[in-house]
Amino acid sequence: MKTKGWVLVILCLVLALGAASGCSKKRASSMPPGATGSDAAVRDHDWASGKGSGYGEDGLTEEQRLARQREKAMSELGQRIQFGFDSYELNQEARGILQQKADVMKSTSGVCLVIEGHCDDRGTEEYNLALGERRARAAYEFLVLLGVSPERLSIVSFGEERPLVKGENETAWAQNRRDEFRAAY
Repeated sequence: MKTKGWVLVILCLVLALGAASGCSKKRASSMPPGATGSDAAVRDHDWASGKGSGYGEDGLTEEQRLARQREKAMSELGQRIQFGFDSYELNQEARGILQQKADVMKSTSGVCLVIEGHCDDRGTEEYNLALGERRARAAYEFLVLLGVSPERLSIVSFGEERPLVKGENETAWAQNRRDEFRAAY
């Protein structure tokens, strides 16, 4: 009978300890509701700080951040430069614009730039095609001097084929003597 008493006491103690440990407070989960522990991305995510999520400090994924960077580059690279009559010389304003383009190109990978040379409608078609090419080449060479890789640049001349403004006056002609820039991937 004494043995039965001790067995009963030990059994009660074991049950009491088991019940006490089973009722202990649960740790706060670091996973959102409904997530399973087998999902490594969810499991390793620090939900309070955003670390481990694939999102940057700005809340964007790397892909979204690159897309925004490219959109910004496209808008900054689109600004035209103008030329004087029968000239392909880069003036101070054009050099400043090209400096900005070089900075954008150097900070944005994967973007290529097509430089389009344009002329007004005075002169022969052949002369204007050649002048448009010299204008595009001048911008190309300046960008290369500023450190832009030549593999990311290309030129094309449209001569007088694509006027920006129609008209037979100095205002229209001045706007048509230009280089345009088209970003490509």
